[in-house]
Amino acid sequence: MKKQTKIELKETKKFVDKQELNLWKRGFTPQAEIWNGRMATIGIGIIFIVIFFISKFSSI
Repeated sequence: MKKQTKIELKETKKFVDKQELNLWKRGFTPQAEIWNGRMATIGIGIIFIVIFFISKFSSI
């Protein structure tokens, strides 16, 4: 029986500077993911506010 050689893969991670996180970069970048999360949070908040006002004024 032959011994199989063990293949080691090293994963390299590229860290982003804290000042660079707020830049508006397009594409699949960490900055785009941060802005997507921020905009989604704002959108969900606006939806909750609209639902609140609709339910408050529709029961008149």
